[in-house]
Amino acid sequence: MPRFSIIVPSHGVAGRLSQALDSVLAQSFGDFELIPVCDGPDAPAADVAAGYTRRDSRVSPVHSPPSAGLGAARNAGMRAASGAYLLFLDGDDVLVPGALTALADRLGETGDVDVLYFEHERTPWWEGKPVTTAGPPPVTAPAPAFSPDEAPRLTGVPLPAWSAAYRRSFVTGHGLAFPDGHRTDVGWGGLVTVAAERIAVLRRVVVRHLLRRQGSRLELAGEHQLDLLDQTERVLVRAAEEGLPAQRFAPLFEQLFDAVLASAAHPGRLPARRRRAFFRRARRLYRCHRPAGFRVPGGRCGARHRLLAAGAYTAFRALCAADRLRVPGGRLPRAGGRLTRLAYRWHLHRPLDPNLVVYCAYWGRGYACSPAALHAKARELAPHLRAVFLVEPGQEHTLPEGVDHALIGSRRYWKVLARATYLVNNANFADAVVKRPGSVHLQTQHGTPLKTMGCDQSTYPVVAARSGSFAKLLRRVDRWDYNLSSNRHSTEMWERAFPGAYEPLEYGYPRNDVYCTARAEDVARVRRRLGVPEGSTAVLYAPTHRDHHTGFEPGLDLEAFCAAAGEDVVVLLRAHYFYDRGGRNGGGRIIDVTAHRSSEDVCLAADALITDYSSIMFDYANLDRPIVIYADDWEVYRETRGVCFDLMQAPPGPVARTPEELARLFRDGSYAGPGAARLRARFRERFCQFDDGRAAERVVRRVFLGEPPEQLPPVIPLAERIPAPAAILVRS
Repeated sequence: MPRFSIIVPSHGVAGRLSQALDSVLAQSFGDFELIPVCDGPDAPAADVAAGYTRRDSRVSPVHSPPSAGLGAARNAGMRAASGAYLLFLDGDDVLVPGALTALADRLGETGDVDVLYFEHERTPWWEGKPVTTAGPPPVTAPAPAFSPDEAPRLTGVPLPAWSAAYRRSFVTGHGLAFPDGHRTDVGWGGLVTVAAERIAVLRRVVVRHLLRRQGSRLELAGEHQLDLLDQTERVLVRAAEEGLPAQRFAPLFEQLFDAVLASAAHPGRLPARRRRAFFRRARRLYRCHRPAGFRVPGGRCGARHRLLAAGAYTAFRALCAADRLRVPGGRLPRAGGRLTRLAYRWHLHRPLDPNLVVYCAYWGRGYACSPAALHAKARELAPHLRAVFLVEPGQEHTLPEGVDHALIGSRRYWKVLARATYLVNNANFADAVVKRPGSVHLQTQHGTPLKTMGCDQSTYPVVAARSGSFAKLLRRVDRWDYNLSSNRHSTEMWERAFPGAYEPLEYGYPRNDVYCTARAEDVARVRRRLGVPEGSTAVLYAPTHRDHHTGFEPGLDLEAFCAAAGEDVVVLLRAHYFYDRGGRNGGGRIIDVTAHRSSEDVCLAADALITDYSSIMFDYANLDRPIVIYADDWEVYRETRGVCFDLMQAPPGPVARTPEELARLFRDGSYAGPGAARLRARFRERFCQFDDGRAAERVVRRVFLGEPPEQLPPVIPLAERIPAPAAILVRS
């Protein structure tokens, strides 16, 4: 039997789960079992946990559906546990180094106790220095272990479940389990307090708790806040049934109602129509269970107790309003000139148009990427929707015939942004755009991350200096309702890079649908349009942007490469879109396709891809065509830009470090040989999970038509997909 069973619920924290598990497995004390609780076998966290299971026999995942809640997830972990003591750890928290050794040593001093309380740190969401240390109140008991009667104010009510270790035989012997509903830590802590007979305290930090940027889920407004009264009543009834002594009942009662009054006083936690009902029910519980001779605390807290006991709701609201620090209302963000701002303000007070969808791609560069793919699919599946594409002046020509548009910065631009129910973007809308209640913002992204993104860039000075305000970035993230992902890797990275309350949609990227739906004639048509000579091997060269460069630098002598690679090779040069200035000179066997609007067309036309660290490799891998990584400055790029994983250890094909190595790969054909195919297959399995040709349909049905997830087209397995044929295969 292991000393500790460590239970880690993981719903909604797949991006940080590996940090929690690593913190446990890195402990110097190794007598434990680690039980991650995942939503289901196909959930993002299940993939993370499965990798740990293969590496360490102490890891044993279990499943609990997210609809059952946090309490049910912890209960599922307890049912699977076999250790002497139970520890709970949220999936985005960590054990500090030496934590288990400290717990084991303290238990050696105290002997078997029902509960061992300890301290924890609260750390800012960006993983800065701990801001507070919290834990059980001071205890003056003379012995290492003591009876709860000796420390009556030490109840578990104000403490999270992960701030103590619980003897498993004590938990099972008293039939303890996390109650249903929300605010389960209150119910659990109170029930444990009532049952415990021998407790102890460790004055040392054991858990480092990450304060979520979007705040605790328990503080979100909604009907679930009413569950706090259920938890309070459950504990008070159990305490009465067990005949809890008065000296213990009074502190328990006070701390339970401190939590209740804190919620009642917070204007944002309860829907307005339920606040009075919450207060009235709390009053009934207060008067029914108030112990004889109970003395209310002093100060304003005591005043709240008295008003609750008297049922004086109006006076209670007035007192709470006086206690709150009034913050002046923010001004409307600057949306252009004075008249434009006034017009925007006026439109914000008009009703939302339920059938209006606003699309934008690459900050208005035109009709492109996933917004364009979604627009096309919505015309087919949801013809009642009216679409407006946002474009910069001069980009109107990129729009297909019949597509309505608004010029960025115009009066109509602000009007449609104010009135649209659906807003779709692969980047972000302007800072001045207001997220209206009832509107739906869909972030489609425009690639799979290899380099660090969002908040993860903050520790890399070169890129951070160019990124602008991270605070503004996060305010834009707060507008997102949905965020698209094409693979589990992206889901995890977006969660870290863009912390927010949005829902991830693992549906694939709509722009990549064409890689599974295009036919041979489509490939031939694109090649003719781009000017690829008949019978040639078209190699797409797509280097990424480098933050430490001031302009576009090809990084490779393309004429020399063509001469060395073979007579039939032509290069399609596609620089990063930052360097799209309407085309640049190309000649001979070099075809500049940087200004071509569709990266999907360019990929379809190419028989092979050469790139350094561009995210285009993840999209191109859907075509199952050869990919070569030209990594002449990997170490510099990794240190200046930061990366999410080591590309050199998991490349999509052969890696060349010099121009000579690159040319040799094409000269001898190894760029497309069996070894390259094996690397590509592993890469595709990891990064092409959801791009099966039906991503746009899934998104339109879920976001625009409101269809439930279980009714959406399932993802076609990778082995069953048929990518668009390459031209060299068509010729053969």
